[in-house]
Amino acid sequence: MEKAYEKYKDSDVEWIGEIPESWEIGRLYYFTESIGSGSTPKSDNLKYYNGDISWLNTGDLNDGEVLDSSKYITQLALNDYSALKIFPKNSVVIALYGATIGKLGIIKKNMATNQACCVINPDESLNSQFLFYFLLASRNFLLSLAYGGGQPNISQDIIKKLHIPFVGIKEQTQIAAYLDYHTQLIDTLISKKETLIQKLQEQRQAIINEAVTKGLNKNVELKDSGIEWLGEIPKHWEVVKLKFLGESITGITYSPNDVSEKGTLVLRSSNIQKGKLDLQDTVYVNKKIADKYISQKGDILLCSRNGSRNLIGKNIILDERVENETWGAFMTVYRSNFNDFIYYFFNSDIFSALSSLFLSSTINQLTIGVLNNMQIAFPKKQKEREQIVHYLKQETEETNTTIYKIQTSIQKLKDYRESLISEAVTGKIDVRDWQKPNS
Repeated sequence: MEKAYEKYKDSDVEWIGEIPESWEIGRLYYFTESIGSGSTPKSDNLKYYNGDISWLNTGDLNDGEVLDSSKYITQLALNDYSALKIFPKNSVVIALYGATIGKLGIIKKNMATNQACCVINPDESLNSQFLFYFLLASRNFLLSLAYGGGQPNISQDIIKKLHIPFVGIKEQTQIAAYLDYHTQLIDTLISKKETLIQKLQEQRQAIINEAVTKGLNKNVELKDSGIEWLGEIPKHWEVVKLKFLGESITGITYSPNDVSEKGTLVLRSSNIQKGKLDLQDTVYVNKKIADKYISQKGDILLCSRNGSRNLIGKNIILDERVENETWGAFMTVYRSNFNDFIYYFFNSDIFSALSSLFLSSTINQLTIGVLNNMQIAFPKKQKEREQIVHYLKQETEETNTTIYKIQTSIQKLKDYRESLISEAVTGKIDVRDWQKPNS
């Protein structure tokens, strides 16, 4: 149990709260040599790129040490762009906007940056690692100050005027060392749990793949399926195209004028979350345009068109239908009397590979034609299909429950890590007497 400081005072900064009586509060720019950014040379001028000068982009930031950049520029780029400058190693970098807004890093070599990076070069009174941890702790506050609609932005001015608790460099270094040690322990534990989840997911996929291509009987006589990627299948099974087992139906196209507060619910890819139907993000359309496309219990809803290739094929079986429910044009419903079995084929590695293989090069789309002509190994006997489905339900539910418990424990560790950093850099805990344990 960590101890607190003897006395505290109000920091006059709401999100920081009380700080130790001996600490002070100041604006970040008081304790820096410089706070600046960079630029992007013209991308069509090859003379500016692939040189020997590291050029940091926000995608290189990893909330930790940045050992190198993914891109390099030339001396000519530095000469031609006055906004480009070399920042010294141990500077702290924060992403100002874009998908990585708020992401952090400490550069471990001299680097130039693009304009989306704000680089803070502390002076001798501010420990870089302490600053890094403080910015981690203040990230949510900084994000709350971001402005702009389509692409929120944290300005350099916001960074410069950020209030930071100030204490002697020796104490800052001690706090940073304490956090280095404890966050590494937490990160190692999280990494082990994430590795376990990956192994469980791989095991789950192997079970599904085996069951939908070989069945449950390990001693069954096999035959060549005649399809390279399918291999051998049980002798009494058939290879069947999906179009002969059911039908694929593309969803409705609607305009903004068709959207209404009440009407028919349109299911979209965003409603499929972790194998479950999440209706928080919903759209309703005029009932008249959706009459032909009302979903049925047992339908398999697939994402068939999306900006991201990784989302193609994402699916869910509609075990319980919402009244007046349809699906959008970027979605496809597969409907058959065998969907309880076919659902597991759609969640096998075979389907994932086939979906990626046949995607159009110009648009990420799994067409009706491709879906209908996919061939699956199909057990003709209903009883055998029921046994396979029962087995897979049981196995996947047990694995999913285990994964969920591990994910919950990972989130608790992340929350604890965040809390520990915040408490240490704002003086809620006193680590002045802490000593690193002997290995």
